[in-house]
Amino acid sequence: MDPSPKSLRDSLRQALHRREAKSSRRRLTVLPQSSVDFSSNDFLSLSTSTIFRERFLELLHQAPPLYPFASGGSRLLDGNSTYAEDLERSIADFHGAPSGLLFNSGFDANVGVFSCIPQPGDLIVFDELIHASAREGMRLSRAGKRTPFSHSCPRSLEEVLRAQIAENPLIQDGSRNVFIAIESIYSMDGDIAPIEDFVGVVDRLLPQRNGYFIVDEAHATGVFGPRGAGIVQALGLEKRMFIRVHTFGKALASHGAIVLCCPDTRDYLVNYARSLIYTTAMGFPFLASIRAAYELLSEGETEQHQHKLQQLIVYLRDRLAEIDALDPALFQVDHFPTSPIFSVRSRYPRQLAAACQGKGFVVRAIMAPTVPAGKERVRLCLHAGNTSEEIDGLIDTFKLWLSQNSDKRAARL
Repeated sequence: MDPSPKSLRDSLRQALHRREAKSSRRRLTVLPQSSVDFSSNDFLSLSTSTIFRERFLELLHQAPPLYPFASGGSRLLDGNSTYAEDLERSIADFHGAPSGLLFNSGFDANVGVFSCIPQPGDLIVFDELIHASAREGMRLSRAGKRTPFSHSCPRSLEEVLRAQIAENPLIQDGSRNVFIAIESIYSMDGDIAPIEDFVGVVDRLLPQRNGYFIVDEAHATGVFGPRGAGIVQALGLEKRMFIRVHTFGKALASHGAIVLCCPDTRDYLVNYARSLIYTTAMGFPFLASIRAAYELLSEGETEQHQHKLQQLIVYLRDRLAEIDALDPALFQVDHFPTSPIFSVRSRYPRQLAAACQGKGFVVRAIMAPTVPAGKERVRLCLHAGNTSEEIDGLIDTFKLWLSQNSDKRAARL
């Protein structure tokens, strides 16, 4: 007699047990309010800033009586408003873009863009460390081919493009579009992409101007560029980017994202981006929060936060240098200058993170497959609201853990 079929819940439990055995099971956690944040993407500390809170509440109170706080539907049905459209135009002007389209999240924006913009037979070449949202969009795309290149490597991009051009003459004569997908700052290593070099490669190899850059500025928004406008504007390359995605849930203490593009592309997304069409639009409080953040950026009110953040980055970098080379097997720092993201490589990232959390410092162990196997680390994010005393406490915790574990390691040897 055949054994009874395995139930769905059994299958789910077994999958979770397998993850548990590999120490890769994810869990939701709630941290004590007394914890010191060295983990979140709230780089400017706007989420706890009085100037942001006051501006946000002021905008909420400006709404007429009985003004609906809920959107009531998708943008194409009942969820659109003059407030949303005015906000899109204002943000586009701030970023030097012809137009913009709001999405409910950066994930939704990337899925919408990559799933519908590339046409049948087109090519997408993408940085191998591109975000999961872009990968999901590419998976749904009609593009003929999707090919990675080595992370932030112009030479690799050139090699990949040359190979694809040789394989497909339609690319060389401009009959096929090529989309180059990158981020301006990468979330795990905190490194800044060599965008100018990438533009040079594309200009040389695609003289028919059929190369289109899609750049995700999620981790640069608010932190880099003039008044926090991003890396692309710091380089003066706005007109060379086909699409820029700026998200609001990191340094801007809000929610959602905007796709900056030309009016034709915006209209196309309105008609074909399923992650926009089939979801309820953001309500008024979300839009007011975004407006509050951008008003502060535009008025220069956040520049002091940017400067304070850069001062703390230098301080943390110097303090980490004191212990970086003590035991490379246990503790090694990777950091891109001026970036608020630090990577502490270790064979034991979970144990190091747990030691920090035990002292009240919130840091996270980042494991494969979020990062490549062998590159596990503790990720540090610095914020304008952190203090030098908090950094000193974190460094002391690192030193204590390193001393204890170096002694254990020496005893085993």
